[in-house]
Amino acid sequence: MRFNRILLSTTLVVVALVIQVSVLARLQLPGAVPDLMLLVVLALAFVYGHVSGALIGFGAGLLADLVPPADHAAGRYALVLCVIGYLAGLARPEKGQMRSALAPMTAVVAAALGSTLLYASVGALVGDTAARHVGLGSLLFTAAVYDLLLAPFTVPLIMALARRADNDPLAETNSGNGGDVAAGWLTSGTGLRIGGQRGGLRLKAARNRAARAGRIKGVKRL
Repeated sequence: MRFNRILLSTTLVVVALVIQVSVLARLQLPGAVPDLMLLVVLALAFVYGHVSGALIGFGAGLLADLVPPADHAAGRYALVLCVIGYLAGLARPEKGQMRSALAPMTAVVAAALGSTLLYASVGALVGDTAARHVGLGSLLFTAAVYDLLLAPFTVPLIMALARRADNDPLAETNSGNGGDVAAGWLTSGTGLRIGGQRGGLRLKAARNRAARAGRIKGVKRL
């Protein structure tokens, strides 16, 4: 993974975890809790692909497993988000851009249902029966509804940030014809061709000087 991907992914995961623990987990909504961490992993996997999606999901889940007030076995949520990130990355659209809202919204619902089922299944294997007392059907329904309502405010924004961070100006200039790195950076960020403008101004000035010299010579000959 590139440094800018790692930096952006780490920042988004940490911010999402803070919001998850300090805000969303305290809303006391019926059934499940809106899963902002899941939406961050989904959005990044849609842009970066299945390998990066699995790595980001594992790291995000492991962080959530270790940060209080986590009351489940460490690695449980890491496994869930790792699988979700991998599968979401396999459904990555061309160039990481969604052409319609139907595909990401369908993926959000599928991820919410799949993560809840997988989390409950892993919990049953390790002796955690909390899902039985709450009701698995209620958890599945509320998880899908909450994540679907939260997704339009998070997934498009995170995907846009990920696409922008993935455009590495250093890599683009190095793959060219040895252009100026600073000029390439400004070009990619602002759309202004700084280096080209300087070369054009110099060429225009040289032509003007040559034209003036030609006119002076013509006057002297007369």
